[in-house]
Amino acid sequence: MSNSAIVGIEWLQIRLKEGNVVIADVRFNPKEALYGKQAYEAGHLPGAVFIDFKADLTDPAGEHGGRSPLPSPERLAKHFGSLGIDTSTTVVVYEDVNGPAASRLWWVLQYIGVEDVRILDGGFQAWAEAGLPVSTEKPLSEARVLIPAVKEDWIVDVHTVKAVVQGEKNGRLIDSRDRNQYLGIESPFDPVAGHIPGALNYFWKDGLEARGTWKSSEELEQRFSELSKEEELIVYCGSGISATPNVLALKEAGFKNVRLYPGSWSDWISYKDNPIATGDE
Repeated sequence: MSNSAIVGIEWLQIRLKEGNVVIADVRFNPKEALYGKQAYEAGHLPGAVFIDFKADLTDPAGEHGGRSPLPSPERLAKHFGSLGIDTSTTVVVYEDVNGPAASRLWWVLQYIGVEDVRILDGGFQAWAEAGLPVSTEKPLSEARVLIPAVKEDWIVDVHTVKAVVQGEKNGRLIDSRDRNQYLGIESPFDPVAGHIPGALNYFWKDGLEARGTWKSSEELEQRFSELSKEEELIVYCGSGISATPNVLALKEAGFKNVRLYPGSWSDWISYKDNPIATGDE
């Protein structure tokens, strides 16, 4: 079996015959609240369950914690268990194409202890363009008990990030937003523009080919060639969502010491004393 978290249609077809696999549809559009549910109901991969990105993978925002806080492991485990997922289940996730929603679900499932999670390269679009069947039927999932085995060392909080910024802790910050947001030229989602001091900018979409499929592990390794595999890498974005494709890309490139700052920029700027940088580092 491939060690890559990114799999193609042929891999999925073979794996479905072996059983104990759940396909999860996490299509999402931040501008249309009902988009994912409506897209799922109009047609999805046969047997796929639906994950409501906003309702199932984020908590309501508070004063701190960012725009898209992580739900508690207990809440996540209860919901995933109701869909037939436990720590032994192979889960294949997809969205319309390749984007942050599938990567967020991939990351969250592994974070709470589901070890074998894959992303369908090209998503629903690749499946449909291959002429494969879609379904409008909802599967009858047999609930399982998912006992969280949380990987606490996969995340960092604002205090750890601040220690890196102040030189009290070793680590490298990776900003996953587009160039204009990083430079502080634009701030379409947050009230303050700029980036965390010392962060390097690796826009998450640069991990994809022009046609939208994931780059090979060799290409991703070349993309991150200026980074050290011995160094701790802390990845962030605006709210901890579009950072996850970079976490995936780094792991595909062979980096092991990769952590997510779930609150990301929107959490960082919620503390008025935290320093802000603009322009190139």
